Amino acid sequence: MMTRRSALAAPLVLGACATKPQQTQWQQGQQAVTLDLPGSKAPLRMWLYLPRGYRDAPAQAWPLLVFLHGSGERGQDLDVVKFHGPPKLAALGTDYPLILASPQLEADAKWDPETLHQLSIALQQRLRIDATRVLATGLSLGGAGVWDWAVAYPQDLAAIAPVCGWGDVKALCRARAVPVRAYHGAADEVVPLAAQQASVDALRACGGSAELIVYPGVGHDAWNPAYQDPELLPWLMRQRRA
Repeated sequence: MMTRRSALAAPLVLGACATKPQQTQWQQGQQAVTLDLPGSKAPLRMWLYLPRGYRDAPAQAWPLLVFLHGSGERGQDLDVVKFHGPPKLAALGTDYPLILASPQLEADAKWDPETLHQLSIALQQRLRIDATRVLATGLSLGGAGVWDWAVAYPQDLAAIAPVCGWGDVKALCRARAVPVRAYHGAADEVVPLAAQQASVDALRACGGSAELIVYPGVGHDAWNPAYQDPELLPWLMRQRRA
């Protein structure tokens, strides 16, 4: 298990009263942040990645990608959020052309659409974010969280990319305006492929746009090939909310 980085000893705190970016506090690259959200009992821990050129282009608005981790990364150790997906790749040097927010759940908690909605609002108040290009991806429990967010607040999102996730098929028509690029392993025994296939089918039946990429022989760790897909980032970058 990785130990906490020194950045966590004195994390950057974004207060609820801020109305514009406090650019002097933020650094290029990935950093530990705590964010106070309305209605939350405790600050939300997260990794925040600012792209190259953010500080040098004060008039530019950037896409926002929110990454939701799985059940194994919950708790108090923020470093575990970087075990998989975009925060891992950012830590390894991937140069993302967007702002990346990777929050962490408390132990035994689940992703709450209201919290994610408030997170999107708070980040837009504090960072130069293009409100028409808010995107979300997540794996396993986080994949389910992405589907639930799209159902509860479809107006928040330009697109989602759930990996080995699942949604509430009875409610998915509410998310029909949100494009989906989903991923799953055909041999997944933790979250069966049928669960996400049913979600994609339900969205399509409502007139939504949804694609499902299936990896033959791959189990629950479909996030490994999914986040290496060379088409994923370009697809996300093309999406805009009407």
